Amino acid sequence: MEFRTENLTISSPAGELESLLWSTPPDVHPTLAAIVCHPHPLFGGTMHNKVVYQTAKMLRELGQPVLRFNFRGVGLSQGTYDHGRGETQDALAALDFMAAQYPKTPLIAAGFSFGAWVGLRAGCTHENVAELIGLGLPVNDPAFEIMYLQTCRKDKLLIWGDHDIFATNEKRLTLAEALRGPASGTIHVVTVPDADHFFTGRIEEVTKAMRNWLEERYPELGRETERD
Repeated sequence: MEFRTENLTISSPAGELESLLWSTPPDVHPTLAAIVCHPHPLFGGTMHNKVVYQTAKMLRELGQPVLRFNFRGVGLSQGTYDHGRGETQDALAALDFMAAQYPKTPLIAAGFSFGAWVGLRAGCTHENVAELIGLGLPVNDPAFEIMYLQTCRKDKLLIWGDHDIFATNEKRLTLAEALRGPASGTIHVVTVPDADHFFTGRIEEVTKAMRNWLEERYPELGRETERD
């Protein structure tokens, strides 16, 4: 399948957000459509981050459209950093854009690190989102409040490295147990051995875990690309 690469802007409450869309041909009706949110803006996070790029690439290989974008104040995006509050609005704007581009198509809200915290929060409240993917969700820092996930009924895939300095094993286990209640939807946790927060040298294992989870839930994924 031939994807189009579209450099565009989407509107958020802070102004225009620099974005990149890998879109499917007009006659293709994808199974899912996704956004991928990048790491912390104050520490060099952009939509070109390696984990974000590889996540988007995996979704494209499955034949699904995917949007990456820079949060407010990053790259050419307007506005300034807003401690996650405004960035959640940015993620919601990105989800609204994909919902308009692909009506009646279930959405994935995915993100890495800070982007996981923001993306999952936005995804929990957006009616079109069916799946949540959080990579390296920073569970150690109390500034990143995450227990909203206890009442989020969307299905979740959470992936960490076992040497993630921002997510100790104790914190990961505590969160996973807290999210196994009836109000939380299903949760699948993957721990990548010998991997740090950035999944250095282990990114293929991360993308394989995401692919396996999605293909198990949506067996039709990738069939269009296989036919090509």
